Amino acid sequence: MVLSGSRSNARHLAAALKSLMGVTRLESGCTDCCLWVDPDLRVHYFEEWTTEHELERRIRSDRFTWLLAVMDASERTPSIRFDFLSSTRGLDYVAEVRSEERPTVIDDVPHGES
Repeated sequence: MVLSGSRSNARHLAAALKSLMGVTRLESGCTDCCLWVDPDLRVHYFEEWTTEHELERRIRSDRFTWLLAVMDASERTPSIRFDFLSSTRGLDYVAEVRSEERPTVIDDVPHGES
């Protein structure tokens, strides 16, 4: 994900993302999570997951909703990209995963399963 804005906005975005990183790194299936800010004030946030199933679980979680809220706080249109072996997807992937009929995930615990 790449976010950009003024110096002040970039600082706030980076701080918000940093606050989400610790918990994300501890989630099952997360192999990497990092953040850096370019000199031109673009904030880069990266997550890597062991499987697409783990990534989908992440996308359905409440914590991912927080990540989307940080994206919305960017002063400029954010860029989000999901790289797979055979394709690259954007926000359409998030919409697709979140619209599928699956148990609701609250803090990585499935609810509503029989």
